[in-house]
Amino acid sequence: MSRRLEFEIFRLNPEDPESEPHTDRFEVTETPYMTLYLALSQIREEQDPGLQFDFACRSAICGSCGMLVNGRPALACRTLTSQLPDSIRLYPLPVFRLVGDLSVDTGSWFRQMAERTEAWVHQKLPFDASAEESRMSDDDAQAIYDSDRCIECGCCVAACGVANIRSDFVAAAGLNRIARFMLDPRDRRDESEWFEVLSSDQGIFGCIGLMACEDVCPKQLPLLEVHAYLRRRLFASRLVGKQTDT
Repeated sequence: MSRRLEFEIFRLNPEDPESEPHTDRFEVTETPYMTLYLALSQIREEQDPGLQFDFACRSAICGSCGMLVNGRPALACRTLTSQLPDSIRLYPLPVFRLVGDLSVDTGSWFRQMAERTEAWVHQKLPFDASAEESRMSDDDAQAIYDSDRCIECGCCVAACGVANIRSDFVAAAGLNRIARFMLDPRDRRDESEWFEVLSSDQGIFGCIGLMACEDVCPKQLPLLEVHAYLRRRLFASRLVGKQTDT
């Protein structure tokens, strides 16, 4: 027999001065292979057309449908209701600016983070459009690909205890982005430049090591390995710097 699912969904429209934070309850009959995205779509189509939530790809690629599912950051499009109890609580991701109900603005946060970490390939020479494309080894390309699989859904940021209390912390997504360019042989930044980006408590030393980010990452990125790599690079750069000073 099909289960009857009860949803408790956070509601607030920041653009409406009369809107107050509250939750609304909805019931949906579970169908085979139902995801939270399908359940929310059914609620919006049949019960409340004003319900706000984001989606685009339905394939865990765009990262837009991140939300708190029973207190845990997750993607609605890949979360099966069969994996959840009959009572499901849905809240927007913390840290990010609330757009309305379950919809948050992750784009502004990620843009600001990318600008702060200068997340692009830095070259020392002027751009030459006629130059041959830079080549790299298969190992380098694979390492970069592993970091580039981040879909910027914001789940790791929302799960981070530091990011929830400090708006200047770049969080796991930012640290992963930094590692991606540190691994890129085309990026000509030296160790001292990376040290300036990473060495403060806004960077790798702001992480307190709970690693909730890795627990909730829908793409299963090896964030623990990323953090260890960054710490090793910083430590090595300081050793080299001290040896040069002496």
